[in-house]
Amino acid sequence: MFEIIKAGGWVMIPILACSILALAIIVERFWALRPGRIIPAQLVPEVWNKYRNNQLDSAYIRRLRAHSPLGAVLAAGLMNYSHGREAVKESIEQAGRQVIHDLERYLNTLGTIASVSPYLGLLGSVLGMIKVFSTFSMTSGISNPTKLAGGISEILIATAAGLAVAIPSLIFYRYFQGRVVDFAVRMEEEAVRLVETLYSSQEEEE
Repeated sequence: MFEIIKAGGWVMIPILACSILALAIIVERFWALRPGRIIPAQLVPEVWNKYRNNQLDSAYIRRLRAHSPLGAVLAAGLMNYSHGREAVKESIEQAGRQVIHDLERYLNTLGTIASVSPYLGLLGSVLGMIKVFSTFSMTSGISNPTKLAGGISEILIATAAGLAVAIPSLIFYRYFQGRVVDFAVRMEEEAVRLVETLYSSQEEEE
């Protein structure tokens, strides 16, 4: 492996660094974007039960906000519950934007790696081509066959390495983006549905 990296030239160093960083981001995002962590299944029924038992006090709402991203969105709506539906929906949207920003953490870096890696491979290819052309003598053709082989290896290895980093990085970047959008839609739906249920219950009691 070391010999392959060495044969690819100095440009393999940033490509290797990009691959390590991309792998770290992918593993971290898989851990952070677990459905059970973002949208706990029993959270909405728990809030509903608290409401029915008159236990939706400020202390519980603070704990709810720190519980999960969905909890933060629900807490924002509940804190403005007394100000009417429009104020609640606006606060939910505002909290949702903040939560989405947090869920998209490191995705820009992953997208940048996916974009930059092919160019690093291309740079390595150009440097390899320069090495290849430098082996040709004006009078006798190829002056150094070993150097020619090294230049060709550098072209192929650098190009392959850049693509090998860029392709999975782009795939996971798109995948995580889609996952964040899905979470955002589901959280907004859960929050709005809960608030509408609370208002409907209040109107029935009146």
